[in-house]
Amino acid sequence: MDPDFDLYSLGEERDALRESIRALAEKEIAPYAFEVDQQARFPTEARTALTQAGFHAIHIPEQYGGEGADSIVACMVIEEVARVDASASLIPAVNKLGSMPIILSGSEELKQEVLPSIASGESMISYALSEREAGSDTVSMRTRAQQDGDDWVLNGTKAWITNGGISDWYTVMAKTDPDKGANGISAFVVHRDDPGFSVGPKEHKLGIKGSPTTEIYFENCRVPGRRMIGAPGTGLKTAFATLDHTRPTIGAQAVGIAQGALDAAVDDVRERRQFGKAVADFQGVQFMLADMAMNTEAARHLVYAAAARAERGVKNMGLIASASKCFASDTAMQVTTDAVQLFGGAGYTVDFPVERMMRDAKITQIYEGTNQIQRMVMARSLLKK
Repeated sequence: MDPDFDLYSLGEERDALRESIRALAEKEIAPYAFEVDQQARFPTEARTALTQAGFHAIHIPEQYGGEGADSIVACMVIEEVARVDASASLIPAVNKLGSMPIILSGSEELKQEVLPSIASGESMISYALSEREAGSDTVSMRTRAQQDGDDWVLNGTKAWITNGGISDWYTVMAKTDPDKGANGISAFVVHRDDPGFSVGPKEHKLGIKGSPTTEIYFENCRVPGRRMIGAPGTGLKTAFATLDHTRPTIGAQAVGIAQGALDAAVDDVRERRQFGKAVADFQGVQFMLADMAMNTEAARHLVYAAAARAERGVKNMGLIASASKCFASDTAMQVTTDAVQLFGGAGYTVDFPVERMMRDAKITQIYEGTNQIQRMVMARSLLKK
C-alpha cells in the first residue's frame, strides 16, 4: 500500500488499459455469455482469455508472480468483464477476495506457497466465511478448528461459496476458541486435496449462473499449521480488513453490469421506431437514459474513490467501502430494471441480454454483506464520531 497514492487519477495509461480489457471482453467473453447463462456452466473461455492476458488476478504482487496492479486497475478489470458477463467477472473478483487475507495477514511462507499458483492462473482461490445460519451474523458460525500437534483439524460446513469446486484454494474462517466470541475466530487456507475436504452440489440460482455456488464440507479436515493466516483469534479482524478492499470490487462488478445494460438500452432505443420516430426521440425515454447514465457514472467514481483509499491504506474504511458497494449495487438493480422497461416486451425475453443483466444485478445487493448491513456499517461509522 502507498500512503502517497492519489485519490485517483485515470490518465492515458489507465484509459488505454480499459480499452484493452474491453476489447478482450467483447471478443473473447461476450460471445459465450448467453450460452454460459443458459447452460449454467463455468465460463472456461473467459478464464483462459483472462489468464493469457494477465487479468485473472491482476492484483497479486509482482514478487509472487503477479502484475502488482493497484486497486483501481483491479476494479476496472472486473467492471469491464462484468459489462459483458457478470459470471466471468467473478474470476478476477473472487481471486482477489480469496487471496487478500493472505496478502494482508499471511506469513511469507504462506504467501510463497499459495500466491504464485494463483498469479500464474494454475489455481483459483475462493472465500469461505458464511454458513447457512451465520451469514451477516458471522460470530455465530459453527465451523470449528482444533489444534492437533502441528496441524489444525476443521469440522463444519461453509455455504454460498463462489466458484466452489472450481477453486483449488479456499480461505476459511473457523472458531478456534468458542469462548472468546469474535476474538476466537481464526483464518486458514485449505487446499481441495486436503484430507476431509469436499464440495457440495451447485446451487440453482436466479443469476450469475456461470459461477458455481456451493457448500464446502470439512470432516476432520487436516490442515498444516503453516496455513493459518496470522495469529490465532485474528481471523475476523482479517476478514473485515479484506472487505474494505473487496467491497469496492463488488461495486465495480455492479457498475459494469449497469454500464452494459445502459449501452444495450441506448443502442435499442436509437434503432427502434414507434409512432413514426425513434424511441430515443421521446423525452420520457431521454429522462430515463439520463438518470441511468448519471447514477452509473456517480457509482463508478464512488467505487474508484473507495479503491484509491484502500490502496493508500486509509484506516476506518467502513463508510466509503460500504457506500461504494451499496450505492453501485442499488444503481445496477435500478438501471437494469429500467433497461428491461425500455426494451419493452423484448427485454423480458432471453433474446436480449438485459434480462440476464437484471437477474445478475440482484446478487450485488446481497453478497459481501447485504445492503442493509452496509447501511448499518455506514451508520455506525457516522454515529461513533
